Amino acid sequence: MSPRSIALASWCCVLLSVGAAPTSLADGLSRSGFQRLHKNLRPSPSAAWRSIPWKISLLDAQRVAADRKKPIFIWAMDGHPLGCT
Repeated sequence: MSPRSIALASWCCVLLSVGAAPTSLADGLSRSGFQRLHKNLRPSPSAAWRSIPWKISLLDAQRVAADRKKPIFIWAMDGHPLGCT
């Protein structure tokens, strides 16, 4: 099983645990369990998206795109980050 699939499975388990019994995660997660879970959920330092020079400011992105004659990719979202709208 790849580290990515382990991380995804762990994240799904956390979401299901939080949704089913919100207090069980806070009451039953030890420090070592949290550290293990945190390590599994962190993206790899060599992940491809880390090499992209992301811009937070739209004006900065427009300036760079105009200088390089490149398009702008905009990721826009409306609502709750977990889809709970």
